[in-house]
Amino acid sequence: MAVGIESITQLLPIPGIKLSAVAAGIKKNHRTDLALLQFQRGTTVAGVFTQNRFCAAPVQLARQHLAHGPLAILINAGNANAGTGQQGLTDAFHSCELVAKHIKLNPQQVLPFSTGVIGEPLPVSKIADALPQLSNSLDGHSWNHVAEAIMTTDTQAKGISKQFDWDGCTYTITGIAKGAGMIKPNMATMLAFIATDLAIEQALLQQLTSDVANLSFNRITIDGDTSTNDAFMVVATGAANNKIAGTSDRLFQLFKNTLIDVAQQLAQMIVRDGEGATKFVTVNVRGAKSSQDALEIAYTVAHSPLVKTALFASDPNWGRILAAVGRAPIADLDVSKVQIKLNDVLIVENGGRAASYTEAQGQQAMAESTISIDIELGSGEFAETIWTTDLSHEYVKINAEYRT
Repeated sequence: MAVGIESITQLLPIPGIKLSAVAAGIKKNHRTDLALLQFQRGTTVAGVFTQNRFCAAPVQLARQHLAHGPLAILINAGNANAGTGQQGLTDAFHSCELVAKHIKLNPQQVLPFSTGVIGEPLPVSKIADALPQLSNSLDGHSWNHVAEAIMTTDTQAKGISKQFDWDGCTYTITGIAKGAGMIKPNMATMLAFIATDLAIEQALLQQLTSDVANLSFNRITIDGDTSTNDAFMVVATGAANNKIAGTSDRLFQLFKNTLIDVAQQLAQMIVRDGEGATKFVTVNVRGAKSSQDALEIAYTVAHSPLVKTALFASDPNWGRILAAVGRAPIADLDVSKVQIKLNDVLIVENGGRAASYTEAQGQQAMAESTISIDIELGSGEFAETIWTTDLSHEYVKINAEYRT
């Protein structure tokens, strides 16, 4: 039930990266479910990972292997390899060994990622059986196939390519993502992989990746759950033979802005494809005393089951939004300064219902599939934006039937 999301077009290749995807039989529906990305030597890789303390075995290994100059990524869908104890770590490392053998790397140079059902042992034998085909079919043009292979409850593959020019050269950024449920910051239940042909040293790329995550994948929420397998990786092959001098470099600024754009569009695709979603909702909070205050209010509104079900019903029950703002865990809130709008309809001012508001206006705003909730606190200069969805019957159905 994707909201305003179109099928992705052909994604652009990134020089220095070969990739492929096959059906290994891990998913029950026999769709493609195993992907491999291989990078040229000299590539730098950075990443941020879930903060769930039951983080999956592949996440634990990926964190460790990140320091070894990774040159490959293996991704499987249909099985999370989470909640699997020591055996899960053994299986994840064995899958790295299998990849390393086929493409002549050290196992520590392989980053493993998994997504799917928690608590089931990883079917390593199926990965082993599929690896000859997977490694032999590597090419530079299979981004779309990989985007499809990493899907779980997603209804559509998610990907985007962007290019920008600087000093007579054209640089490319291509990114893919998956995620539709268990979506909450820190991070969401999502995997995202973005690659570029720029050259950038690892420490700078790591800081940039963290900053970009906080402006994109850590600004989305569907159901308030944080998964065990989340990761956002950025890969820079250096094939464009550029040199970024530092953060004040004009090329760095262009790269940063384009990377933020790609990550935010992927993050919004995840929300638009939220399980059972019928509404795409932007929550803007302005005039806060701090960034944290703005986020607390935004997430309190976005996580409220009453607000989310009102959105699903297209019910202009604005009192639910008002109540959520009022119970947000911030130190000070002067309700007399608060203004709330639904799209362009002013619903709250001076501590209560706006004098100009009519039920017909509210109904018209809530009937839209794309809704903006704008909250002005009038107490400071900080502002934050997050993206969320409604909560529908279909969400319950999808998650009730997830393992059947």
